[in-house]
Amino acid sequence: MTMKLAIKTCTLDMPYEQMLDFCVEQKIAAIEIGTGNWSGAPHCDLDLLVSDKTAREKWYDAMREKGLELCALNCSGNPLAYEKDMDVTKKTFELAHQLGVKKIVMMSGLPVGCEGDKTPVWITTSWPPETQDILDYQWNQVAIPAWKKLVNLAEDCGIERIALENHGMQLVYNPETLLRLREAVGPMIGMNLDPSHLFWMGGDPIEAARVLGEHGAIYHIHGKDSRPERRYWQPNGMLDTKPIDAFARRSWNYVAVGAGHDAKWWKEFFSVVRMSGYNDEISLEMEDLTLSMLDGHLASLQVLREALNIG
Repeated sequence: MTMKLAIKTCTLDMPYEQMLDFCVEQKIAAIEIGTGNWSGAPHCDLDLLVSDKTAREKWYDAMREKGLELCALNCSGNPLAYEKDMDVTKKTFELAHQLGVKKIVMMSGLPVGCEGDKTPVWITTSWPPETQDILDYQWNQVAIPAWKKLVNLAEDCGIERIALENHGMQLVYNPETLLRLREAVGPMIGMNLDPSHLFWMGGDPIEAARVLGEHGAIYHIHGKDSRPERRYWQPNGMLDTKPIDAFARRSWNYVAVGAGHDAKWWKEFFSVVRMSGYNDEISLEMEDLTLSMLDGHLASLQVLREALNIG
């Protein structure tokens, strides 16, 4: 196997057929389709595809006729706190079963802080001491039992791998937390290693790849970049609650691939990822709000092609 360039299509703001044509023009090998939850799912009507065989076959045939592989379905949301997100997750598993898709990309979810609460709570410090009670509740009473059920459901649907993105405001947000959940529920789950999040959390994606590789736990990779903004992060640190569209005032921003870390960094990252046992899709996720949709994708693809040595 060799690394293949893919696109998570949610940010390609164009109709389904036009999106497919764009991917063909850009010599994309595979696509990752968002099915709902935190994706607007512009290229997938989940309820229709699950319930209507004719519509499903027409939709799937359209990409295959253009030589595109469906490498993963993405249902990122919070199934540990919201039943509606769990519903989309279960329907996505069913669609994967119907299509024969073997990989799901999603997030771990984040439970509420205690029984009877309504708001997910992300604990990022060990003090005050009640943080430890919250973590015990989230892990042992909610997350591990729920994920054991999700793993069983995935197995029943013929899914082989669930790649959890290392995103903030999730119970799994780095290799350490991924491996904790994996130890409890088994190797169905691995990581969707997204460098952009580790950058702003102060981690090193290259070292993360080495740690995950020791456990055979890299299941997917998002080609996504972020950049610290010196004018704001140096006095304030990297924690920032301003919305992402306030990019001129934030401590860090998602940027086109190459605008935060150049092709030399990405070459090293992909080299270490290969050494760590992953040699599959690199799926571009483009969320640079300072560029147009089209310019951001084209700029990112150019850097990824150079780093992957793909013509």
